Amino acid sequence: MSETNLNLTNDLPETLPEELFDILPEDEKNSEFIAVTIKTFAKDAWDRFRKNKLALIGLIYLVIVIILAIVVPMVAPYQFDTQDMTNRNALPSLVHWFGTDKLGRDIFVRIMYGARVSLSIAFATAAINLVIGVLYGGIAGYIGGKVDMVMMRIIDIIYAVPSLIYVVLILLVFGDSIGSMMLAICLTSWIGMARQVRTQIMSLKEMEFSLAAKVLGASNSRILLRHLIINALGPIIVSLTMMVPGAIFTEASLSFIGIGLNPSIPSWGKLANDCRALLFTQPIQIIWPVAAISLTILALNFVGDGIGEAFQARTR
Repeated sequence: MSETNLNLTNDLPETLPEELFDILPEDEKNSEFIAVTIKTFAKDAWDRFRKNKLALIGLIYLVIVIILAIVVPMVAPYQFDTQDMTNRNALPSLVHWFGTDKLGRDIFVRIMYGARVSLSIAFATAAINLVIGVLYGGIAGYIGGKVDMVMMRIIDIIYAVPSLIYVVLILLVFGDSIGSMMLAICLTSWIGMARQVRTQIMSLKEMEFSLAAKVLGASNSRILLRHLIINALGPIIVSLTMMVPGAIFTEASLSFIGIGLNPSIPSWGKLANDCRALLFTQPIQIIWPVAAISLTILALNFVGDGIGEAFQARTR
């Protein structure tokens, strides 16, 4: 049998005649090839995020505001507290883009310096709330049982007292500084993050990958930090983006009613409070801080919505 097959193979011509087939052109050889682009998690999320035009516009606006807040107070010919009593309540001009206030201070420079204060408080408190909320909610959700019950009752007790009482007491005891304001905002703002993380962890810890990691001998801390929290990262980031506008609004509202930061610190809320007395005589002055607060919060909400769609599990 092997000799016969060998003879048949030797009898075949080395090349087939061209009349038996058509040569495929070079440009058609890969016509049925399906190209697949391999994307990382971050790349896939970014591609989905930039398809949301409002979210992209909001992100560009925030980047511009942050850059201006850093650069303008450094290069401007006026400091935020430079007074010119001969040029008070001036209208917008090429010299003073947003005009001057009742003490002759440049409003544009003060708005940009106020962006430093308000955004620093907002991002710092959001980061602190992220750490506290993720750890507290993660531990409560993963351990469960009596530990979870005790930790949740503590949250209920803290949440039962109006947050404004905490804020007023902290500002009265520790003074009206930036650190006191951050402490006052962080005292209760992490509760929502903790509850959301707890819910996510309680559902994720019963899934196959978590049980497999436990069977393989992974420690509880490794399962919680490297498996469960990582898989709950999407909702956590979305909640984080919503904390930033909340912190800005809280700081601005407290400063506006006069129980916020020190009068020498020109936050956006403090600038709006300074212009309140001139609402009917110089109404244009209150437009700038209110517009800065409103546009920034709106941009952050757009960015939060875009991140929520980018990390939505059903569409990934």
